[in-house]
Amino acid sequence: MLKKLFLVIVLLGLMAAGAVLWVLEASKKQALQPLPLTEKEYFNVPSGTSFMQLMQQLQERGWIEHLELMRVYVRLHPEITSIRAGEYEIQPGQSLRDVLEKMNRGEVVAHYFTLVEGHTFKQLLAAIAADARFVSTLEGLSEAEVMALLGAPEGVAAEGQFLAETYQFNRGSRDIDLLRRAYQALHGFLDQQWELAEKGLPYRSAYEALIMASIIEKETGVPSERPRIAGVFVRRLNLGMRLQTDPTVIYGMGDAYQGRITRADLQRPTPWNTYTIPALPPTPISMVGREAITAALNPEDGDELYFVAKGDGTHHFSRTLREHNNAVNRYQRNRRSDYRSSPGG
Repeated sequence: MLKKLFLVIVLLGLMAAGAVLWVLEASKKQALQPLPLTEKEYFNVPSGTSFMQLMQQLQERGWIEHLELMRVYVRLHPEITSIRAGEYEIQPGQSLRDVLEKMNRGEVVAHYFTLVEGHTFKQLLAAIAADARFVSTLEGLSEAEVMALLGAPEGVAAEGQFLAETYQFNRGSRDIDLLRRAYQALHGFLDQQWELAEKGLPYRSAYEALIMASIIEKETGVPSERPRIAGVFVRRLNLGMRLQTDPTVIYGMGDAYQGRITRADLQRPTPWNTYTIPALPPTPISMVGREAITAALNPEDGDELYFVAKGDGTHHFSRTLREHNNAVNRYQRNRRSDYRSSPGG
């Protein structure tokens, strides 16, 4: 009797061991076999996704046939359960193990968004809102509320507060996080350059230098011209002359601007119209890149006080009003058929 009982126990033990081995082998096979893909696919892991939520999503997509077998596999390999949010590119031939290792390393698909030099805050918000890769958190917020979320001092205008350059981000990032990075990048660079700036510039603060940079940004897209234009504007400020720059007029017109400005527009006072105010406007008029900030704080020496667009994207610079008027007659009053005020048209 005892002998039979012993044989039964041994048999049951062997069966149990065999079942365990089968489960282990099946879980390994499922984890290592190629996924059912014929072409690459993209899989997004939202921020805050738990590992078990990820497993369920992979099962719903058909990449996990037996969820319980996958639970067994990851218990034996806990090193692959630490996943990072983001979008992943999955290629044919990759296995579940490959996918989880990629998510563990955070090898996300890189996305890029460019803040365009010369664009306004209004244009920036519209571009972000139209980009489905971002999670929207800004809709319905006022300019003041957005700036408060960024930690800006109370009353600071949003215009010009974001560094114009290209930023890498993960799909599913919040729009406010992109703005925060651009805001911090702007002030990090501006403060650094302000500390290095030469003495004697007509700016009372780094913010005034930023305002000047925004005007330079709107006046030219030719890198070599930025320091020269900065030199003209700095000399005019030092001499008490009005800047008389058209982009400030256009900015002050707001939605009333329809592609052209008239003599009446030049004479109509707004806080930004530098034909009527003898100083810098109260805020920047656009976003700026690093080069415009550098130019504003490192103006080119010279004696030129005027410049006019030549129609090919560059400018003619003049020392005297007579020379300037002649250049205006040449380039503005007899415009070429393909005239453009900037390199971009």
